[in-house]
Amino acid sequence: MPTPEFIRTIRASVGHQLLVLPGVSAIVFDDAGRVLLGRRADTGKWAVLAGIPEPGEQPAEAAVREVYEETGVECVAERVVLVKTLKPVTYPNGDQCQFTDISFRCRATGGHARVNDDESLEVGWFELDALPPLGNFCLLRIKQASTDAPTWFETMTER
Repeated sequence: MPTPEFIRTIRASVGHQLLVLPGVSAIVFDDAGRVLLGRRADTGKWAVLAGIPEPGEQPAEAAVREVYEETGVECVAERVVLVKTLKPVTYPNGDQCQFTDISFRCRATGGHARVNDDESLEVGWFELDALPPLGNFCLLRIKQASTDAPTWFETMTER
């Protein structure tokens, strides 16, 4: 995944130190109730679409932008379905990050699903009962987005 320019600027000063960053995820549904997924170029695994907001960009706008940049699908963010601070990660170059993910339920409004940048190997629409192998966090976000449940957040008792 390409590192945003504003993070490269920060890294020039702080090196590999842990950065706590916002992240957004978009769980996009079409009119048939299928969910849009991408197979990531960096891991080869299927996942929900995600990214980092640019400085000053609203989280919902970032989610919509990421979906279009990665898949060519236009969408609107409908609601927040989940907020979670993830475990810190260390990248192969030594950079350390910890993301707080804000996941949005989104509705497709146009475009055609296709690989639209170098971050995905494949993109596609999937029936909820025919999902490819996904990690538990992806499954949790899809589950929350497919119901009318209140926004999910981890409590101290769940740790």
